[in-house]
Amino acid sequence: MSVRLFVFDLDGTLVDSLRDLANSVSELLAQCGARTLAEDEVAAMVGEGAATLVARAFEAVTLTPPADALARFLAIYDTRLLDYTRAYDGIPAVLEALGARAPLAVLTNKPRAATVRILNGLKLGQFFADDAIIGGDGPLSRKPDPAGLAWLCARAGASAPETVMVGDSAVDWRTARAFGTRICLARYGFGFREFPRAELRGDEILLDRPSDLLAVP
Repeated sequence: MSVRLFVFDLDGTLVDSLRDLANSVSELLAQCGARTLAEDEVAAMVGEGAATLVARAFEAVTLTPPADALARFLAIYDTRLLDYTRAYDGIPAVLEALGARAPLAVLTNKPRAATVRILNGLKLGQFFADDAIIGGDGPLSRKPDPAGLAWLCARAGASAPETVMVGDSAVDWRTARAFGTRICLARYGFGFREFPRAELRGDEILLDRPSDLLAVP
């Protein structure tokens, strides 16, 4: 069955944002008198939205977060969105090629405004219609709830089997499974480091580089 929609995660799939996320988390923790975290530690915390990331960070340093921890993190991160964040090698060419085949969309748990700023700042926004970018702070439930994926499929007039979800984490995998779409897992993304390999069913398409997507039938 031909693909009628490609849906992409953002962090760890389209862009490598780990350093900016880790630096922002560490700045917040330092403000609270706690130790900073290594990038590898933060990599294991990303994927389920900013609130979960902040909660996990404070849990890692055994400190109760202040009431305004999330707001403070978002304010810090807002100043760092594009310090080191870059598109993975080959992403622009891959999006251009795939966009000639089918509509493209973004489904992320990152706040939508930050998502759009990153996409536009890296010149990736041109590949996505404005209403085909769904963040984690909108009216639809965040991944792994498939509500956003279902909405994007309906928008594109694509059935679940005609849709490919591209992500790097267990959250993306569970989202695709919940709605019945095909799933491509980016092994190059930092979210895949903590993926529970034993849960793989064998029908996933594993990507070692973004250009591997071009071979998806």
